[in-house]
Amino acid sequence: MPYDSGCDPQKDARGKLPKSFTTPWSELAMTRTCTCIYHFLVLSWYIFLNYYISQKGGRDQQKSKIFLNGGQWKHLTFLNLFVFLSFWILFLYDRELVYPKALDGIFPVWLNHAMHTSILPFTLAEVILRPHCYPQRKKGLTLLALASLAYISRVLWIYSETGTWVYPVFAKLSPVGLTAFFSLSYIFNASIYLLGEKLNHWKWGDTMQPRKKRK
Repeated sequence: MPYDSGCDPQKDARGKLPKSFTTPWSELAMTRTCTCIYHFLVLSWYIFLNYYISQKGGRDQQKSKIFLNGGQWKHLTFLNLFVFLSFWILFLYDRELVYPKALDGIFPVWLNHAMHTSILPFTLAEVILRPHCYPQRKKGLTLLALASLAYISRVLWIYSETGTWVYPVFAKLSPVGLTAFFSLSYIFNASIYLLGEKLNHWKWGDTMQPRKKRK
């Protein structure tokens, strides 16, 4: 596989580089090309979904109301699409908390699965296609915490300005419950992050390691 700058390949006991780092250039070029095509297709799918929803919402008054007070970008799904587990866990428990049944008459069923189901095979394909260089675990979890805090701050800001919650589930929680929910959400997200790290290691072994700082 192509070499990722910022990571050092792990040599074996004989001091040799892994086979993935001694692959002929033609094969590496083909791998890069396939990876770029895959990323382009996924990006195109993401752009299409957001464009489709924005156009439908703009022409339909009922749909437009859904995206009041923050627009469609107030929903985590539109920001990154990788919310498969959290969405379906809440949906199966009580769909009214995240995706009320009334939405079935507004948005087609395929759109729900396009946003919340198709992302799983895309994510798994990303693991299979190429090795990923994870940062030092402390740094990675810190960045994840900052991103989570930024989104939570936006959700709270929207509520303070409009008096409405982005997701119905928040309206059912007390301040203590909200704090617990957000804390558990970070723990859940951190677990998913660590799982991705493990899957990457399982698939690619020690071919990619975070580069250690020089003293």
